[in-house]
Amino acid sequence: MLAKRRHPTSLRTSSEDIAVSRKAPDTPQTRSAAYRLAFADDEFMTSEDTRGVRFQLEYLKTEFRLREHGINSTVVLFGGARIPEPGKPAWAAKNEIQKKNLEAASRYYEEARRFAQLASQIAASMDFKEYVVVTGGGPGVMEAGNRGAADVGAPSIGLNIVLPHEQAPNLYVTPDLSFNFHYFATRKIHFLMRAKAVAVFPGGFGTLDEFFETLTLIQTGRMDKVPVLLFGKDFWTKVINLEALAEAGTIAPTDPDLFTLVDTAEEGWDCIRKFYNLPETGEPVWVGG
Repeated sequence: MLAKRRHPTSLRTSSEDIAVSRKAPDTPQTRSAAYRLAFADDEFMTSEDTRGVRFQLEYLKTEFRLREHGINSTVVLFGGARIPEPGKPAWAAKNEIQKKNLEAASRYYEEARRFAQLASQIAASMDFKEYVVVTGGGPGVMEAGNRGAADVGAPSIGLNIVLPHEQAPNLYVTPDLSFNFHYFATRKIHFLMRAKAVAVFPGGFGTLDEFFETLTLIQTGRMDKVPVLLFGKDFWTKVINLEALAEAGTIAPTDPDLFTLVDTAEEGWDCIRKFYNLPETGEPVWVGG
């Protein structure tokens, strides 16, 4: 899609010149790294000095493709990769206590899936240009979000990232909207720059990082206020206590109002529906298994 020429031109393309340069006679000069075209030189493109260029390319590749698909706004789902689908083993558990707790947390997989179905019903009514579901593209809650969109025949986005133990994209992400990142920072930009709402399900350090990044941007006025939903009242009231920060004076007394605690998909979606004055969705029409 990106390789198509937008304008007719008699000039050669960079891809054509890459092909030609690779057919050059084998000489000491052509074997030298200096001779390689700069943009086709992996050693140069991955060097410390071109970090800024790589950052820009990661931003642009995703941005161009989302534009080409006409996606204007998204509903973001954050949450733990380790939370299993109900009835499936807690693969990440390291002991019996974790196994018990992760299996109990599988209810959040179902809520995330249902929430994504509701969001995708609205997206369908807007030709999948608005309220498109986006997740981190991995397993657990992320898989549930992409799966919920697939259930109702909707596209969804996956913003994956290369990790030491590679996190492969889940099979429910729309293939043309399945992205892979090196930089967490670029990935975060794409999570939030189109966000109409942010749903945060139970998770670990990564989920907390994404939640607090969102709150910081809204608190400081760097991002418009959008519904920020914390799914799982019991979980979040045990894990964090922002009221204590307000009491200590390190945040404003009204800052805890920047998010809403909810338990069910319907409760969460109702917050978004009322915030934007959206129509009720009704029961989703399933096309998936």
